[in-house]
Amino acid sequence: MTDGRDDIGLRRAQQMVDRWITTTGVRYFSPLTNMAVLAEEVGEVARIMARRYGDQSFKPGEDPDALAGELADVLWVVMAIANQTGTDLAEAFAVTLAKKSERDATRHLNNPKLKNQ
Repeated sequence: MTDGRDDIGLRRAQQMVDRWITTTGVRYFSPLTNMAVLAEEVGEVARIMARRYGDQSFKPGEDPDALAGELADVLWVVMAIANQTGTDLAEAFAVTLAKKSERDATRHLNNPKLKNQ
């Protein structure tokens, strides 16, 4: 088993999350609970972004270098939800990339709001 530092791919990552949840974690939380956990994790990413790139400052005891860990927490919960719902994230991502590539092929190039920045 990898230590998690290798590029393992989405399918393998989903399998690793499933294995951990069904052994160490005992079982999956309900899908609705996982949705709430996802919202919580995204909120933690937002807090760090607001402090690092926005106008807020870090409070004493907050870790300014916690962004990577919080983003990984978001991925973990997304993979758990995908596992629960039978979603293959690798396939879903490929479909989304193809859709965006076709639909948005020139959309952003022609957006005057994105020019000269």
